[in-house]
Amino acid sequence: MPDGGLDAAVARKTAEILAKSPIAVRYGKAMFYRQRQMALGDAYAGDVMARNMMEEDASEGIDAFLEKRQPRWRS
Repeated sequence: MPDGGLDAAVARKTAEILAKSPIAVRYGKAMFYRQRQMALGDAYAGDVMARNMMEEDASEGIDAFLEKRQPRWRS
């Protein structure tokens, strides 16, 4: 990281995460912490992805992508 670039990089990454669905971020963080303790083969979890796709935010994200607009997250 160039001198003085860390704060800007952190701000960009923070904005990127904050733009995501809060529910998807919550599921992702919970799964990450569970996976840290697992062997690689056990760490792949389709159930988390399936649960995430059942959320209203998943439909909104897909619709927003297809309509070329910013998503309006419910949660």
